[in-house]
Amino acid sequence: MTATSTATGRIPVRVLGGPTALFEYGGLRFLTDPTFDAPRVYPVPGGRLTKTAPSSVTPADLGPIDVVLLSHDEHPDNLDESGRTLLADVPLTLTTPGGGRRLGAGARGLADWESVELATPDGGAVTVTGVPAVHGPGPREEVEPITGQVVGFILTGEGLPTVYVSGDNASLALVGEIADRFGPVDTAILFAGAPRFTVLFGGEPIVLDSAQAAEAARILGARRVVPVHYDSWAHFTEGRDDLVAAFTRAGLLDRLDLGDRG
Repeated sequence: MTATSTATGRIPVRVLGGPTALFEYGGLRFLTDPTFDAPRVYPVPGGRLTKTAPSSVTPADLGPIDVVLLSHDEHPDNLDESGRTLLADVPLTLTTPGGGRRLGAGARGLADWESVELATPDGGAVTVTGVPAVHGPGPREEVEPITGQVVGFILTGEGLPTVYVSGDNASLALVGEIADRFGPVDTAILFAGAPRFTVLFGGEPIVLDSAQAAEAARILGARRVVPVHYDSWAHFTEGRDDLVAAFTRAGLLDRLDLGDRG
């Protein structure tokens, strides 16, 4: 899918399937959670994850990537084998503190509200700030031992729109904290899909469902929402139609940018 806009302040975003999106910001090329394996089944503790559809491109189609924004490295629906291979050719991967240690050279972990400044080709700078996220319903101290640590990202720069990449976040309270510091947001790349597992948290979503994504857009004051992480995997329980319905009910359909596959 390709979500694009020529409106002032709106960056082009290519949605490639699952949680993976490609966008240019300040002259740098960013990729979120790289997943390029063919459809397959991944054994995971307590069960399995099933990829049902391929990415719309291959890593070779992408061209040079300057930065990977990786919400977490511990689940194959956010970083698969092809994605791990790709990281070796990317100068910088920003991720969780634990992921930064596990992934080694080229990876840097960002704690909550920690920022890194990146030089842009025109001599300017882009600031990427790690923002809190929790991969399931409930307090982080209860969720993280089960599903692991997750990070989101805010991108800012002089004369540039504010961009939020949520990562695998399920907490609207944390979205509120981010909005308090950085809102309103110009483009929000929201991970959605309402993934559920009967053995986890009573079957409640471990990432935003469609109604929560619409509420996150409202909280953020987002001028545009590009959803990802709602297709290509069997454990995603809500898709495109659910997102359209939820944003329509919330009166926010004009902010939803689904784009076309490509």
